[in-house]
Amino acid sequence: MAIIHKATLSPTKLELIAGYLPTQPWFIQDGTPELIGAYRFDDPAGEVGLETHVVSAGDRIYQVPLSYRGHELGGAGEWLIGTMEHSVLGKRWVYDACADPVYVKALATAILTGQEEAALLVEGEPEPRPSTVSVKGSGTLDGGVPALSASAPVSGSGVTIIDAGGLRLKVARVVDVAADSASNSAAAPELHAELTLNGTWAGLENAVELASIVRN
Repeated sequence: MAIIHKATLSPTKLELIAGYLPTQPWFIQDGTPELIGAYRFDDPAGEVGLETHVVSAGDRIYQVPLSYRGHELGGAGEWLIGTMEHSVLGKRWVYDACADPVYVKALATAILTGQEEAALLVEGEPEPRPSTVSVKGSGTLDGGVPALSASAPVSGSGVTIIDAGGLRLKVARVVDVAADSASNSAAAPELHAELTLNGTWAGLENAVELASIVRN
């Protein structure tokens, strides 16, 4: 369960994303980024916020995983997107989550075990709030995922690859909504695998592949 505080953020998440996208090799500068939705994973330790944003810009849809930390993540300076002031939690360091080991473990767990996105409990509200993006892993592993030692992510034209021991995680940066979860994506043909994370949101006819795992 992800706890969501009713807070003001400066700068906003979308402002940080808008400044980060033009620096990435998979982004084509065509239009101002607009938020479609987002989903979260839980950090079992409750220290790191893990939120993935799906945004549109021009005719393309992009996936931007972020991690929010109360302190700097050592050795991840080049993956720092920026800092924000959170009216409840104070200063937060915002990273491209593909370089955050907590996110890598959460993503691998979701894919391998068939997990869904975290439920959202907004502070002061009695019932969980529905996520604007729903995801589910395709795996059926029963039990926990072993510790992973992830290398620095490598991004190409549409996919970010993370080598993590015996696993290779692939995160779609450019999302092909014309391809459903059972077919290869024209935007990222190397993404497709048997173990996947598939997602849906309002207005999307079929689930799309957002990430996958290949065993090395």
